Amino acid sequence: MAIQVSEQLEDQAEFKGALSTRSKLAVNSEQFVAQVVGLRSDTASPDQDTNDFVSNLRQLASDRLATLSFPTTKDEEWKYTDVSALGTLTFANQPAIASRTANLEALIANNIAPESLGNCLVFVNGKYRKDLSDTSDVTEGLVIGTLASLGDRLLPKLRSHLAQHPDANDYFASLNTACMEDVAIILAPKNLVVENPVQLLFISAPQAGEATLITQPRCLVIAETHSQLTFVQTFVGENNHIYFTNAVTEVWLAEGAQVNHTKVQQQGNEAIHINTIAIAQAKNSVYKNQAISFGAKISRQNLIVHQMAEQTETSLTGLAFIDDDQLADTHSCIAHNYPHGSSKQLHKCIADGHSHAIFNGKIQVAKLAQQTDSAQLSRNLLLSGKARVDTKPQLEIFADNVKCAHGATVSQLDAEEIFYLQSRAIDAESAANLLTYAFATEAITQIPILSVQRSLSSFVLAKTKDS
Repeated sequence: MAIQVSEQLEDQAEFKGALSTRSKLAVNSEQFVAQVVGLRSDTASPDQDTNDFVSNLRQLASDRLATLSFPTTKDEEWKYTDVSALGTLTFANQPAIASRTANLEALIANNIAPESLGNCLVFVNGKYRKDLSDTSDVTEGLVIGTLASLGDRLLPKLRSHLAQHPDANDYFASLNTACMEDVAIILAPKNLVVENPVQLLFISAPQAGEATLITQPRCLVIAETHSQLTFVQTFVGENNHIYFTNAVTEVWLAEGAQVNHTKVQQQGNEAIHINTIAIAQAKNSVYKNQAISFGAKISRQNLIVHQMAEQTETSLTGLAFIDDDQLADTHSCIAHNYPHGSSKQLHKCIADGHSHAIFNGKIQVAKLAQQTDSAQLSRNLLLSGKARVDTKPQLEIFADNVKCAHGATVSQLDAEEIFYLQSRAIDAESAANLLTYAFATEAITQIPILSVQRSLSSFVLAKTKDS
């Protein structure tokens, strides 16, 4: 879809004005969906049966979208997060950049984990780049690739897993499904233990003279019986460009499977990032997630976990570190549906400048889910008198034999702790930086990939010094 540069600049000026005033614009959902869906390719796979299957999923999602309204701050789930400025933009697909520009090279070099060399898929502007990816050292038996290349051999598994999670069907997840093209796929077969982490790297690199970039990454991860897998999703992009990412990831754990999932979001300072992660766990499975959000003007993460059998274990760790006028919103729901399930959740927010952090964490314990053990804690640190945090941990318990607890704290740096450090010859500014760094690293150290830990820790350290 071609558009004149002058029109693009007008769109972006209107968009920035909407963000700066936090105006609640009325978005015509039908027009918005028509514009976005109109950008999709007609063909998702060279295999006709796979293509027919995806076309059916698209149609079902489009039909569902026709019954849904564009989210507004009048909706309880979106009361603090206004994304109506999306309605001011004219979107277009953009090429995946044929040449390896300096910026692109830097984004790749700075974000591929050394532990994932030989196990990494790279996507640029929503398009899979085989020339930038590296699958030279994939564990024997592990399947990683894309729908276009794997659809014919994996179609039975796709039918039972792709777009089948019961709760991955809200407005933006449905929009992603309605526009589904290629899908990043990771499949760990039965009893396979994958030693090295798999990385999925998504790069947004808008090009001058085009309309606003929109990408809608889709990921499907299947861990079969007693398999073990670690994977990291990294979302990065250039600063000072407006672009929109709407990602969906489905993770399916069969009986006894173990998945460790890290998601890092460091997109540019004008980006809008919406991400849905939907997890389904079978008996005795273990799922661990570490979600780190440092980038984007507006970011929204939806984490949905369904424990679908007995003795499942879930661990969620989150960290948002934002400043200026950033907004970071995390909504999570862990549904305990069967007995002897456990979950632990720690979510941390650090808010500086005029930023706004939101956390809404819901724990649901069904009547059948006796002897559930669940704990949830939201801890928030305000570094500025003009920053804001809204936190809402929730417990919905319908069983009578459970151990459940939740809590939330919002505070500034402790003056006594700063004074103590000053008494040890540390100046006040360095003491504040050290305490902020320690607050953040409690979450970062949960990441199982050492190079990712170190990279994020260095970023936090640099950010505290700039605060």
